Amino acid sequence: MREEATAFVPGHVTGFFSAHPDEDPTKAGSRGAGLTLTDGVEVSVEPATESKVVLDGTEAEVEPVTTVLETLDASARVEAAADLPIGAGFGVSGAMALGTALAANRVFERKLSANELVTIAHGAEVQAGTGLGDVVAQAHGGVPIRLEPGGPQDNKLDAIPSRARVEYVSFGELSTADVLSGDTEELTAAGKEALARVVEEPTLLSFMYASRLFARDAGLLTERVTETIAEVSEAGGQASMAMLGETVFALGTGLSDAGYEPSVCATHPAGAVLK
Repeated sequence: MREEATAFVPGHVTGFFSAHPDEDPTKAGSRGAGLTLTDGVEVSVEPATESKVVLDGTEAEVEPVTTVLETLDASARVEAAADLPIGAGFGVSGAMALGTALAANRVFERKLSANELVTIAHGAEVQAGTGLGDVVAQAHGGVPIRLEPGGPQDNKLDAIPSRARVEYVSFGELSTADVLSGDTEELTAAGKEALARVVEEPTLLSFMYASRLFARDAGLLTERVTETIAEVSEAGGQASMAMLGETVFALGTGLSDAGYEPSVCATHPAGAVLK
């Protein structure tokens, strides 16, 4: 047993998705596409007599992390530091689950493969209702396209072979669990249409266009987000809404050009890593 291990997991902004439930949470998930970000979550795990999760210095209940620890039969203190807003569409819960799986596997010498750990983290997040596709995307890195839902044993991933500067502003939270537990028929129809568009033309511009149409057709846009996307467009930029949060992300200098003071990062070239 090691004293401690630390993993870095990139943030993930979903541009569009369709929901695909299954009785087995490791087979459930989403199709869609998004950007992984150089802003992310650092997760440290050390053995403890009683499991505890600390996020940005404050003790927190993070159900997917608890499930991961139970699955790995690990009693640990998990400390996470996030560069990103919580609950605003950046995949922080997925990052915490995946980072915990990677670090706990090393600390407790569970000797599981990367795919096995991603499957555990993905299943834990789906079970908690906090996300459907962040974990598999964060394990992949880059600009992943999720062609089939589920963990690594079931899904199929491709990617847009590009890198970009990314800007974002967040106005608040939206509940992923509330949206996913509601009627997702309209959302899923819009997600399938968006995915077909990006598969046909796998470019960042196509992704941004498909994401904007999805946000509108799925009925997820808020007034503040709509205004911001329009302002970026008027300034000649490309922006859309992060799923699921009251957050706008833009390529290049889109938000800066529109007069905002955004957080700035880039697409992350690789997936989650142990440090």
